[in-house]
Amino acid sequence: MVEALTVELPSIESAIALAGEREENLKTLARQTGATLVLRGQELRISGTDNQIDLATRLVNALEEIWSSGTTISGVDILTARHAIDTQQQDELRELRQDVLAHTRRGEDIRAKTFRQRQYIQAVRTHDLTFCIGPAGTGKTFLAAVLAVQALLANDYERLILTRPAVEAGEKLGFLPGDLQQKVNPYLRPLYDALYEFIDPEKIPALMERGVIEIAPIAYMRGRTLSNAFVILDEAQNTTPSQMKMLLTRLGFRSRMVVTGDLTQTDLPNYQASGLAVAEKILRSVEGVAFCHLSKADVVRHPLVQRIVAAYEQYEQP
Repeated sequence: MVEALTVELPSIESAIALAGEREENLKTLARQTGATLVLRGQELRISGTDNQIDLATRLVNALEEIWSSGTTISGVDILTARHAIDTQQQDELRELRQDVLAHTRRGEDIRAKTFRQRQYIQAVRTHDLTFCIGPAGTGKTFLAAVLAVQALLANDYERLILTRPAVEAGEKLGFLPGDLQQKVNPYLRPLYDALYEFIDPEKIPALMERGVIEIAPIAYMRGRTLSNAFVILDEAQNTTPSQMKMLLTRLGFRSRMVVTGDLTQTDLPNYQASGLAVAEKILRSVEGVAFCHLSKADVVRHPLVQRIVAAYEQYEQP
């Protein structure tokens, strides 16, 4: 028997925040619960079986802390709330939302969006070497950069070193015009974007001149010892095993390293093993090394990205 429940929302702003763009959130809630959700002004009508209505209502209530303030919820928020309900982790969900990592220059709060993201953050805080493996849009690089910048600003480390293989440019970079920085900038753009969220872009060149922030391809790490530094290796799936070993053995005293990558997006030749895949096999049981895995459920970009990742995963299954 189909029943219906009407929920009166406190304001038009909260109704818009709950519904999302083009009512995408209501569609996600419907997919997650089997209920039908229809919004008319400030009135939310939930219809379906008793169990469907109950689950939809619990989900809406679990998200109230976000949408009631006019902050738009996302598909990831809904999936995380559903996981919290299914696993009876509502208290942990509240802790997740209250743990603010940082504030951007625009005053926005940065926090983990999912339980696995929070586990990743905790791993970085407690391990000198953390690997994070997962698809695009899961916040691997961004969260690492947030933690690195915060540690740098707190004077926990003297330097922030951001590196990645420039395999798309043939790694040697010799044929590209300009000096080293101009050659590698296109390949390190994602790292710059994360920095700009927290540090005035006009100040970054001065910090780079003083060596406080260093952004360079992995080939330029050879022969060095990276002491008193927070090191991020991005796009690690494009390293060779020898490159990965070279960088990992550069780690010096009072340093921390985060290695991020997506094993489904390797640009190496088919005959070349990924340094990230090899490192996981070799180091997964080594004390002091943490491995974190994010999935499509942790994608925090446009909702369509999550569905794209899922479609590719299904297509690539043997």
